[in-house]
Amino acid sequence: MALYRIGQQSITPIKRTTFAAQGLRERQDLQALLRANIDVIAPETLVVAEEFGEWEDSRRRIDLLGIDKSANLVVIELKRTEDGGHMELQAIRYAAMVSTLTFDKLVGIYAKYLADNRIEQDATTSLLEFLDWSEPDEEQFGQEVKIVLASAEFSKELTTAVMWLNDFGLDIRCVRLQPYLSDEQLFLDVQTVIPIPEVADYQVRIRDKKQREREARQQSRDLTKYDVEIGGNTFPSQNKRRMMYQIIAGILHAGGTPEQVIEAIPWKGNTLFETFDGDLSGDDVRELLARDGTGKDVRRVKRFFCSDEELFRINGRTLVMSNQWGTRSVEAAESLARRFPSLSIRTRPASEPDS
Repeated sequence: MALYRIGQQSITPIKRTTFAAQGLRERQDLQALLRANIDVIAPETLVVAEEFGEWEDSRRRIDLLGIDKSANLVVIELKRTEDGGHMELQAIRYAAMVSTLTFDKLVGIYAKYLADNRIEQDATTSLLEFLDWSEPDEEQFGQEVKIVLASAEFSKELTTAVMWLNDFGLDIRCVRLQPYLSDEQLFLDVQTVIPIPEVADYQVRIRDKKQREREARQQSRDLTKYDVEIGGNTFPSQNKRRMMYQIIAGILHAGGTPEQVIEAIPWKGNTLFETFDGDLSGDDVRELLARDGTGKDVRRVKRFFCSDEELFRINGRTLVMSNQWGTRSVEAAESLARRFPSLSIRTRPASEPDS
């Protein structure tokens, strides 16, 4: 890439320089500039943290953490080097680490960022306004983690890896930042190199195909909501996951045991509850779920009811309930109603609101 100044009778090249030659440091200068002007490399993104590294057993830190208008988290990694190093691998690790964040957790992270930068804003209000939400929506929050890599240049190995990863559903953008010097004025050329024009149409078609498949699955889902009655309490208009939660919570609070619940719906077996020793908080449980086993299945946190008020604390242990029910939730509700007749468990499709 070359830049030229056009004169009346001439086209004169503008000299390309480097960040190092101009005394621009990676964090103190380049990162600070982009943090304050994030739309240059990540349009419609709100920066919520800088040098973020709130996880155990790791000294690594995300340069900038953001959120986009679709409530997706955005990991932004910056390099002033001429090849980008191994930043794609580093960013993927970071994306995995932040994929378990909840909206409430992000509020705390953003509040710290605002305080550190002496910005007098309420974190919750600011996030809701940016997302155009009237209230937090955990089901829509953080469905994807996007990655933006910004560097003076990218090696062929890096760009090849990124294009291959994008073909498999990741969303990684490579933005090239090249400084130019002319008459002691410094200019910055910003170019998105991935997706590059030669493959952009192909990538769009692949993503469109996957989006149509997701929409087809969504349309095939039964989104019926149910009014739930149990033990004299009524819970109107619950989706299937919440219907099952209210029923099982009512059973346990009335003295039923987890073992009795599992006996009534044996196909759930050991997948219904995860059990931990001690009286734990929601944050404690989310952390244990995220690092359980090999630590690779970091998204499993989203498969459980993990907020403080949703946990069950029984005999010195904390139980967290699965929110994965598939097509057998109505069958499970009926089976539990038969197993616990004294609780008068009833479910029926919620009435449509008056138009």
